[in-house]
Amino acid sequence: MKFRKLTGALLLIAAISSLHSQPNFPENGPVYNDQGIPQIYITIDPDSLEMIYNDVESDHEYPATFVFQHSTVQDTVDSIGFRLRGNTSRYSAKKSFKVSFNTFFPGRKFYGFEKLNLNGEHNDPAIIRSKISWDIFRKALVPASRSNHVEVYINGDYYGLYISVEHVDENFVDNRYGNNDGNLFKCLWPADLTYRGSDPNEYKFMIGNRRTYELITNTEQDDYSDLAHFISVLTQTSPADFPAEIQKVFNVNNYLRALAVEMLTGHWDNIWFNKNNFYLYHNTETGLFEYIPYDLDNTYGIWWDGIYPGINWGYRSPYSWGHPDEERPLPDRLLEIPLFRNRYTFYLKEILDHYFAPGALHPPVDAIHSMISAAAEADSFRTLDYGYTIADFHNSYTQPLGGHVTYGLKPYIDVRGASALGQLILQNAAPIISYPKHLPRYPAPGDAVSMTALVEDENIAAATVTLHYRLNNGSWQSAVMKDDGQSNDGDAGDQYYGAVLPALGANQTLDYYISANDDQGAVNRTPYDAPASFYTVTTPGNQPALFINEFMASNSTVIADPFGEYDDWVEIYNGDVQAVWLGDKYLSDNLSNPDKWQLPDYTLAPGEFVLIWADDDSSQGPFHTTYKLAQEGEQIGIFSADLTVIDSLSYGPQTTDVSYGRVSDGAPEWQFFTSPTPGSSNGANGIDDIPIQV
Repeated sequence: MKFRKLTGALLLIAAISSLHSQPNFPENGPVYNDQGIPQIYITIDPDSLEMIYNDVESDHEYPATFVFQHSTVQDTVDSIGFRLRGNTSRYSAKKSFKVSFNTFFPGRKFYGFEKLNLNGEHNDPAIIRSKISWDIFRKALVPASRSNHVEVYINGDYYGLYISVEHVDENFVDNRYGNNDGNLFKCLWPADLTYRGSDPNEYKFMIGNRRTYELITNTEQDDYSDLAHFISVLTQTSPADFPAEIQKVFNVNNYLRALAVEMLTGHWDNIWFNKNNFYLYHNTETGLFEYIPYDLDNTYGIWWDGIYPGINWGYRSPYSWGHPDEERPLPDRLLEIPLFRNRYTFYLKEILDHYFAPGALHPPVDAIHSMISAAAEADSFRTLDYGYTIADFHNSYTQPLGGHVTYGLKPYIDVRGASALGQLILQNAAPIISYPKHLPRYPAPGDAVSMTALVEDENIAAATVTLHYRLNNGSWQSAVMKDDGQSNDGDAGDQYYGAVLPALGANQTLDYYISANDDQGAVNRTPYDAPASFYTVTTPGNQPALFINEFMASNSTVIADPFGEYDDWVEIYNGDVQAVWLGDKYLSDNLSNPDKWQLPDYTLAPGEFVLIWADDDSSQGPFHTTYKLAQEGEQIGIFSADLTVIDSLSYGPQTTDVSYGRVSDGAPEWQFFTSPTPGSSNGANGIDDIPIQV
């Protein structure tokens, strides 16, 4: 996949940045099951607990035992890390806590999670605002944390009703975007994304004992050049070039969705007003930065007038909603562009109609209120910070309590919804095209290629979506894209449009772009400046018949490497009639990063197998990779010297000591093997000697 300008300049970064799949929205699972209230029991040395409370600024993690109980599920995890979390909440009487499963046992996870955030919600007398906010983000197709209410007990004492919020880390982004090797930045006050120069190190500035833009992943490299480039494009691009250029580095549509939710929920403690509380993830599949919301307790009328006197969040204009006196280039520059402002208005209207209307939001609020009432009434810590009574808890759903609780929860929903509808500047928005992609991502000769995209419009039934394509730099042709459930588009009527092109031959180049027209003549294209820019798919010439034949992403007892370690492994099979030298090829767990690990200097004979240890420990020899496989699911690919895919697959969750492999060597069908065969034919029943394992 390449992105080319007709000037002939190859823009590889822009190419990767422009084709992207819709993010995933994982199920709640047992940890975030919100049909009922799980209980979390922490057992910790009393002296350790006292030290946690005496040194509230410390992030030192103390060992503890964790028990999770919900319905028929009960799990115990020994030797977790336990500490305080948060900023101002550290000084509250009702604390917030961080649970870490991997502090003392690196790599350990609890149902796929390394950490849990247990938030005391001490500012919210209703103990619900952040929960319903997270739910609206997810309904609006914004990747956001999962959450649920939990009862927290420490050393047998009830510490109150909490909201457990999914931690944003490498697992979070991998579950949403299918990769986690990009830079993930946690952005806290004063993270306004203003320009500080072209030197990436200028964005490493400190506030207190932390960076404003804190790098969470790839910390050893500590490379801020991608963030500096994004901010440069955001702030230094001319108005004429801005619409095209910003969409090459940033997922604009996703951010406009998020901005609409933040405005409606009154999330002022965000980038637009308070330059605070968001993550940026550099998605390596697309090259685009993704905006991820964070910390949603100060919503629905929770506000301290002393911050900026005179603001009423129930009535504030959605177009001048941010800080009146300070620069905020991300929302400000986007909303200066009519194209983006109309998209923002479209998303506001969609959310108001479907998710924020009283008829849509009051029933779940009432249901949660009923579910949590007993746990909240028994929560003595809830009363300590502001003296809230049981009556205050119940009344806060329908009336303000004075001080920072300027609205009752349900009246805020009613007022904000009605005022926002009256303030919308309704203009016809050109059809919005999101998540264009082609499948297979790396087509082989003989593969038919399908293109899909999500298309949204006020009158989507009247929209026309067109695929424009050409082969080998020939004349442009067009094909109608359909949302009929028969064009590799998903379900009929889901607003995903698809088209399927005939099979490609070897060494072919397919260029394409997508356009959409509405019933009022408005047109949009992706890439934005097509056909000056377009997407490119190439098919390889003849490749060696190397296969990912079998792999195991969680090896506990099946086979040990020469160092006695039970590591993940990948079996490669040479199905060719000739020997194949591996030394100029690559094996990667991220199809967007094909040269992640170079295969060893070894020649694989016809019909031979080689076992690669995916243990993130290359010091143990040339057959040990620099990464591990993800048990929750990811990708594996073999790539040639020019980074053309030879073989690849995407896999789902794996079971410990069960491998996943081809039914027979090199066959297209896959199955699970309860009796794995690393290093031998998949038709065999046992484990043969392995020729190469060091």
